[in-house]
Amino acid sequence: MEELIKKAGILIEALPYIQRLYGKTVVIKYGGAAMVDQTLKASVMEDITLLKYIGVNPVVVHGGGPDINKTLDQLDITPQFHDGLRVTDAQTMEVAQMVLIGKTNKEIVALINKAGGKAIGVSGIDGNLIEAEQYKTDINGKQSDIGYVGNIKRINSKVLEIIAKDEYIPVVAPIGIGNDGHSYNINADTVAGEIASALKAEKLMLLTDVEGIKPSKSADNIAPVLTATEVYDLIENGIIDGGMIPKVLGCIKALDSGVSRTHILDGRIPHCILLEIFTDRGIGTMITKGSV
Repeated sequence: MEELIKKAGILIEALPYIQRLYGKTVVIKYGGAAMVDQTLKASVMEDITLLKYIGVNPVVVHGGGPDINKTLDQLDITPQFHDGLRVTDAQTMEVAQMVLIGKTNKEIVALINKAGGKAIGVSGIDGNLIEAEQYKTDINGKQSDIGYVGNIKRINSKVLEIIAKDEYIPVVAPIGIGNDGHSYNINADTVAGEIASALKAEKLMLLTDVEGIKPSKSADNIAPVLTATEVYDLIENGIIDGGMIPKVLGCIKALDSGVSRTHILDGRIPHCILLEIFTDRGIGTMITKGSV
């Protein structure tokens, strides 16, 4: 009986959060270990499906780095990165598009459907969902590109709004389309942030392979909350670096565009999405515009 009462207490704890999020949009960037470990995969799909059944509108944006790297390795192509972004020549772009849209996206859709949800897979090419242009960066003091890597110009969110407001769960592959007709590989964290901004989502949640963000290099614990100003300071001091930079910048862009809360979560924890959304304590690091 005590165990049953404890379960009831958990449900009651979740009630105000369910009420607050009912009818709202939550954008989830799915990546890291949660895309590799079978148990974690199942828990994420169950979380996403449950959100839909209780009246929340989840939108999933996925990465696919491990799958892309595996295919590149089979083709004897060495992956290269610059500031956390994949250097993408024509051959790498072909592989990325094939893997992200043809393999990873459809696997996620199938897993959500297996969990009882109704998922629909799309890419940024579909309906010109993600309009992109070639990304430019500073290399040795010169404006240069790193291949078919995209910078988002515009999110045409109508297709996502139609899908998410109905009974379906959109699953987005981070490939954009340019006015030149070329496809562009775009960092999935950046895509998630831009989609959350366009949809005016209630929450943006990025699944990672770390507990959260530490406030200093010597810190043992993560920071439960960071402001945008504190995040910029951590980047400047080299505490936030590499692949974490596009994650936190995507969070800040989303906050500037009206998203209420953004979160960096440890995707290695089973049911991390539910733990963050529906418990008083939460997990990971929340990034806010200012003081909470």
